Amino acid sequence: MRVLSRTEAGRARVKALGLKPATDKDVRQARVCLLCVPDPAIPGMAQELDGQLGRGAALVHCAGALSLDALGAPRARPLGSFHPLCAVSDPRDALAGHSVALSTRSRTLKAVLRRMADDLGLHVLEVPESQRAAYHAGAVLSAGCVVALLSAAVEALGCAGISPSEALTALLPLTRSAVRGMEARGLAGGLTGPIARGDAEIVARHLAALPPDIAELYRQLSQRALVLAGPRLPEEARTALAARLASPGSVKRPA
Repeated sequence: MRVLSRTEAGRARVKALGLKPATDKDVRQARVCLLCVPDPAIPGMAQELDGQLGRGAALVHCAGALSLDALGAPRARPLGSFHPLCAVSDPRDALAGHSVALSTRSRTLKAVLRRMADDLGLHVLEVPESQRAAYHAGAVLSAGCVVALLSAAVEALGCAGISPSEALTALLPLTRSAVRGMEARGLAGGLTGPIARGDAEIVARHLAALPPDIAELYRQLSQRALVLAGPRLPEEARTALAARLASPGSVKRPA
């Protein structure tokens, strides 16, 4: 494997990571080229590389939301996508044990991409081209949006006088325990807290204690939690929770 970088900083990073830089000859002789660049740069980079890669060499992007159209017209070149579902925030983050979304119209390239996935210890998902954005949105909700959600949880603990660093140290193990519960018992089985217990009064106290923006986030997430917990809750508890979680504008107040 060789890595091609267009900037001095990128080439220095390739060297620092112990990777082998690609020469122009390596590019011409490559059989598969992976575009690991920001989404907006993919069409231009694909067009540029189309004139440098050898005849029949495959061009593959690693974007989650983009279809193969981002790589331009197929011509005689196999096109594909290879998007690992892993929150990579450091070059040393491991991919093994995660999934990867594959897409290609080429049977030969599909076999190559599947071998790559096997070598990396990735479980393969095949995502329809027309639904790439929905797939990627779900992936973002389960990763980046979880980080954003924890930032709201840290702020909520801040309302109780707990510092951000102490709050995050306390909340991360709690989040990991919730993930372990989902792994063992599924979404509904892993749900805990006042919604799972049918405790509408505690939910009301939570909403009253939080800043408006975080209270709204809590309300919307709790409505989804109620859908998960609903089948095992008494009807009275479901009704009370639904009333507490109703959006302010949806509740008719007496004249």
